[in-house]
Amino acid sequence: MNEVPLFCERCGAQLEPGTGAFYVVRIEAFADPTPPRITAEDLQRDIAAAIERLLASMRDLSAQEAMDQVYRKMTLYLCTACYQRWIERPVG
Repeated sequence: MNEVPLFCERCGAQLEPGTGAFYVVRIEAFADPTPPRITAEDLQRDIAAAIERLLASMRDLSAQEAMDQVYRKMTLYLCTACYQRWIERPVG
């Protein structure tokens, strides 16, 4: 069986399945799920016009681009050395 080769997302080292020498990192990110705060001032606005402006601003986005603004899921493969550096400072 021919397996597709795996490479570390950070350093490019080839990863060998079954050796225990790499990590699979799954990341799921989604936009703030809490309901918006609505004020009395918000209720005085022209809601239909606001919706039209929002739709117009999204008109040139593909379905994927629109979805990426709300939800993304990805899988990373990291060699042991890169994983150890990444897990200590995942955002830096």
